[in-house]
Amino acid sequence: MALTLPAVPRPALRKTLPALADRPSLLAAATVLLVCVPTGEKDVTAAVHITAADLASLALVALTALNLLRGRLPAVGTATCVQFAGIVAAAAVATVGSIDPAGSVTGFVRLTQVFVLVPAAVLCSLRDRTDQRLVLGSFVAAALIQGVVGAHQYLTRTGASYTGQPIRAVGTFGALDIMAMSTVVSYGLLAALALALGERGPGGNARLRRAMFGAAAFLAFPLAVSFSRGSWIATGVAVTVLLLRADARLLVRSAVLGLAAAVVLIGGLGLGASGVTERLSSIGSVSAAPDQSVSDRYDLWATAGRIWQDHPVHGAGPKAFQRLRDSHAPLRLSSGSDAADSTIGFQREPLLSPHNMYFLVLSEQGLIGIVAYAALFLGLLVGCLRRSRGPGLAALALLTWVLVDFLYADIGGTTTVLTSVVLGLAARAATSEA
Repeated sequence: MALTLPAVPRPALRKTLPALADRPSLLAAATVLLVCVPTGEKDVTAAVHITAADLASLALVALTALNLLRGRLPAVGTATCVQFAGIVAAAAVATVGSIDPAGSVTGFVRLTQVFVLVPAAVLCSLRDRTDQRLVLGSFVAAALIQGVVGAHQYLTRTGASYTGQPIRAVGTFGALDIMAMSTVVSYGLLAALALALGERGPGGNARLRRAMFGAAAFLAFPLAVSFSRGSWIATGVAVTVLLLRADARLLVRSAVLGLAAAVVLIGGLGLGASGVTERLSSIGSVSAAPDQSVSDRYDLWATAGRIWQDHPVHGAGPKAFQRLRDSHAPLRLSSGSDAADSTIGFQREPLLSPHNMYFLVLSEQGLIGIVAYAALFLGLLVGCLRRSRGPGLAALALLTWVLVDFLYADIGGTTTVLTSVVLGLAARAATSEA
């Protein structure tokens, strides 16, 4: 008996490809949404992790390259091109001068992908206001997915371990990627709030405004029960910048409402009370009486500083920190951080980076690298401040979150590609009158 295979829907394929070519922001939005696809438990010591979101981002880069060959790319500012080129040049110099050039090649490729190729592709895909709203909407959708899962984990005690209890919300990412859910939820909260603020006034969509305010309000709960002090701080700073730029009086009203809601939810209903207040109070003791995780961060920063002192100009090379850590770290540094949930049980996750993007760049790419990154970040920030209207307001808030978070975190993990999308949004806002 002959086996008949189903016919390939070629007409549908022929319609899909032109649609992507006409609106490549669909791939940028898909990159954000695909971050939610579970990757399973992975070996965090492996050199390369490729996720569905990474594949979507590479497809966006390929589509952008194709449009470049066809001469269909929008105009991009010279300053932005120079800033991106500076990142590539700094990473290339660091790789050539690395203590292990062959081992640094994968780091060079990753840095180029995260800070140049994907942001540039996102920048080129955002051709109008609809594209920007589409990508921001994908941030909100991804955050709602993770927020629902995270809230369920806290309420049913099926999350990651926190103070010996399975109450920490981690979404679909698991205990080995403990910061991922709070990152996605933070991005979605900021995007929703910015979209809501953009719909105020005459001509605004009242239904969309209420929906986005509602989404932002809901996302505050899973963010709280993520117990991520870093995400709380970055979100607080970003929301403050966002509201100050939009309406200073609204900032005061929001602070009062937020405080009242916290009193009702935590003090009255007890939601998140077991852990949230204790975690909040620990923020004030990070210098006087730091806990083990904070103490380890201080030691990792000191380690990065010692590595930079040995390689001041071009650094030790991408991926070199983990090779030089033990020879430069103080003896009190922990061998790893604890991770536990019902799936993996108890594991020790190795500390392979300084948990500070600026120290990571300084140790691995030296003065050349830190100058290149400072030029990129400051250029984007100044540009967003000058043109923070409409979707540009969201780009300003998201970029602020990233720059604050980089003070105590660095790239790595499933959500790294979202940093690239944020940088692309910021680059578009900085080079247009959005």
